[in-house]
Amino acid sequence: MNFAALPLQLQGDGGAIGRFLVEANVPYAQVLGSILGFIVAFLVVYIVGKAFLSSVVSRYLDRRRADEHAKRPLMKLVTVIVAFVAIAAGFRMAGFPNILESLATIAAAGTLAIGFAMQNTIANFVAGIFIFTDRPFRINDWIEWDGHSGVVEDISFRVTRVRTFDNELLTVPNSQLTNDVIKNPVAKNKLRLQVPFGIGYDDDIEQATDIILEEALAHDGIMDTPEPSVRLTELGDSAVVLKSRIWISNPSRADFVKTRGEYVAAVKNRFDEAEIDFPYPNRTLSGELSVAGMERLAQSND
Repeated sequence: MNFAALPLQLQGDGGAIGRFLVEANVPYAQVLGSILGFIVAFLVVYIVGKAFLSSVVSRYLDRRRADEHAKRPLMKLVTVIVAFVAIAAGFRMAGFPNILESLATIAAAGTLAIGFAMQNTIANFVAGIFIFTDRPFRINDWIEWDGHSGVVEDISFRVTRVRTFDNELLTVPNSQLTNDVIKNPVAKNKLRLQVPFGIGYDDDIEQATDIILEEALAHDGIMDTPEPSVRLTELGDSAVVLKSRIWISNPSRADFVKTRGEYVAAVKNRFDEAEIDFPYPNRTLSGELSVAGMERLAQSND
């Protein structure tokens, strides 16, 4: 290969390593010097720079009491910055001090085409920034959107990874989570649950209400303040519906399911003891069935 035919800005002298190899009469000294110079400079700057800068940024975020939602994207950004500086140092050590200017010219020419080809990726990247700044949810939050639900495991610049309650991993483009409505039940420090109970029309409403409230107050996972309440909300076809409103603190999906299940079971047991029914839908059919046509058909066959 004739290296002299390369454009001037792409010709390197191999840097200090290249000059040393030239003096040692090593074949292709400038090429080997450029390669070795780039590798050595890149590794040194990347390893040392990442260790130092990551440590400084991590301690700073810890002092500011930043949560995991903020730390992960920032630490990824630190890695990208260090890698860029390491590449620049590698080119310079390889004897290409102006290589970045040449690459910038090439990159500018292809920016428009790349922009059209990566519209979705850019939209997801911008959406990731909005998720980071607006904080509609954080890592370890339980969220629901577009018929899906799960716990947020990771938020990157392009996608968010959500672990469903069936232990499936969903990789969701960030733009879907910023363009649609997101339900975050655990955004606040307490969550209200609404639990309906149906009783028969012949049952005592006041007695059923007392049982529902007593079991709510007796459960350790249900808050006393705000107080539990019960309201008659519906006169159904087969049941009188009493809706209980209770609050749980520091909610999570596990707390929600466990507390609701234990509460409903306790009320059911008390209803059984008090002989209060949990009615189920029933239908009464009435009418007449005529068989005159069948009788005529039978006579004609005879």
